[in-house]
Amino acid sequence: MLVRLWPRPAQPIAPVSSLSSLLLIRPGGIGDAALLIPVIRSFKKANPNCEIVVLAERRNGEAFALCPEVSQVLLYDRPGQLLAAMRQRYDVVIDTEQWHRLSAVVARLIRSDLKIGFATNERKRLFNSAITYAHENYEADNFLKLFEPLGMAGQEVQYPFLKVPVHIVEKAEKKLEPLCGQAFVTFFPGASIPERRWGAEKFHQLAVRLNVKGLPIVVVGGGQDREAGKAILAGCQGLNLAGSTSLAETAAVLQCSSLLVTGDSGVLHMAVGLNVPTVSLFGPGIADKWAPRGEKHIVLNRNLSCSPCTCFGYTPPCPDEGRCIQEISVDEVAEAVMKLKDVTRDA
Repeated sequence: MLVRLWPRPAQPIAPVSSLSSLLLIRPGGIGDAALLIPVIRSFKKANPNCEIVVLAERRNGEAFALCPEVSQVLLYDRPGQLLAAMRQRYDVVIDTEQWHRLSAVVARLIRSDLKIGFATNERKRLFNSAITYAHENYEADNFLKLFEPLGMAGQEVQYPFLKVPVHIVEKAEKKLEPLCGQAFVTFFPGASIPERRWGAEKFHQLAVRLNVKGLPIVVVGGGQDREAGKAILAGCQGLNLAGSTSLAETAAVLQCSSLLVTGDSGVLHMAVGLNVPTVSLFGPGIADKWAPRGEKHIVLNRNLSCSPCTCFGYTPPCPDEGRCIQEISVDEVAEAVMKLKDVTRDA
């Protein structure tokens, strides 16, 4: 209701030029943050004197440690840091949230000459430049559209777009020392919702098959994935690093790996940003929007009539126990891993 009653912001008196400060609002998950980073890097290259501040959340703020172009990260869900952002004035505020209204309200409250955001609902009233949004576009391309009012039309995502600090790489390499320099495959078995989980048992069967091919496994994830990691590696060669690495250290492990096997996840987008080959399992999520592109990536998707079912971050409970993911077989994934390994070795 507040959004509907709020007057539209005044149009800028003149086009914004010679930008000195930009605030990006990015609540949400790690994947959104990762796919925003290539746009940040392109913008900074074109505007080297512009200070870029990101207002993120505790759950995704660390992702911006992989983007040296960001001057400061403030946390949306820390009241003191949110207040600090709102006390400042910026040349431009861009709300990169796709649907929810609260971040648009925050953008409206922060002092700036130009406010940009997606026109997906009533939130469009809070921007003087409201941008159309399409589920059919790769999400990084949707983010690029937000920067078109700043003269960035016609840009393309450049790879790799994440940069792991050297000291973080050194920490990850130390944790990988038990593998004695062997090439390895990384598994991320986690997911934000049950409908996106392939299951520890299937990952275990895949680990057995890859071990036979001489490939040890490294499992990454949060503390909640630690037990799944143990089950996956039972009787197998590999390392369970779930719960023992920071987000940046996880990125460093990915950077050292031959490829990643995962569902539709933030870790997938980190691997893509590091130019690491991936085999990804899709079902509830919109592949057009989230699936990686290019010959380094194989996307497995049953394309059932009921999928994708996720829209703007909401996935309804599945009456078929995640059939779209569960029907992807171990044979298919193992074949995709070996095919991708051969392709990338020959490239």
